[in-house]
Amino acid sequence: MSTCTAASLAWAEPLAGTAATARTWLLVEQPGPWGAKALLRSRLDPEVGAALSAAADGSAGVRVALIRRPGRTTGGRRAFLAHTAPGNAWIRVLADTDPARLTGLDFARLAQGHHDGIGEPYDGAPLVLVCTNGTRDRCCALLGRPLAAEVATAGGADVWEITHLGGHRFSPTLLTLPHGYAYGRMTPVGVKNTVAALARGRVALEGCRGRSTWDRPGQAAELAVRALIGEEGADALTEVITSRAQDATGEGAAWTATVSHADGRRWSVTLAEGPTGAAAPASCGAAPAPVARLTARAMERLP
Repeated sequence: MSTCTAASLAWAEPLAGTAATARTWLLVEQPGPWGAKALLRSRLDPEVGAALSAAADGSAGVRVALIRRPGRTTGGRRAFLAHTAPGNAWIRVLADTDPARLTGLDFARLAQGHHDGIGEPYDGAPLVLVCTNGTRDRCCALLGRPLAAEVATAGGADVWEITHLGGHRFSPTLLTLPHGYAYGRMTPVGVKNTVAALARGRVALEGCRGRSTWDRPGQAAELAVRALIGEEGADALTEVITSRAQDATGEGAAWTATVSHADGRRWSVTLAEGPTGAAAPASCGAAPAPVARLTARAMERLP
């Protein structure tokens, strides 16, 4: 059976710069089955789901998803708020909350990193969220659910299934919070290393797709600088600013990114995205389309 993950792997599609973009995440516990558009097709009141979706769409920077424990177990009505920006990464937990109350949150404030005392500080094990929504893409179910169950059994992390992280073709995919680093093509050993690094405030680079705080060129630029200098501290790289640039090759889009370190060092990274000539589906059932590669073509240490 041909899958989108097999096609992506066959063409060696890069992972860097493919994470979903969100400075703040709102995760709502919702046991039971999920549809492809889970906020509207689940046991969550569809009016509440539509209101949450509209609030997120209208706020630049907040992403809403449903979560559940591995194994489709029934549960309560917790919700997590997590902000991912360096120096201000936090998680707040709302216990036994009515999802309808979440529609009244100030999404603009949340996007800016202000929780305003909502909920309680989360002090549990690192949050690991594995995409398992098979109605959106079968790879997420076939590969994500067994991984989520195995990681939950292994311990050391607070593991949840999540409705959508983008990039089905990189399954199994997961998100770690509070720093917002996303991963693809994960294995149990890879997750173990990722969780161990997260517990020490560090970033495991193997399989890393990027930090959701940044736009996608910014994600790729940050990971390129990390690889260049061997930096693993989660909040060591404090700011990434990207701007569109002229691609000298004329083959596709281009960006320039400035990446800043907490110690004052800065780098300029030139990135370009262009087609490879290969065609592969973005998800199972989708028509094959040219695969684009986002690559860092040059890096320069700034004064």
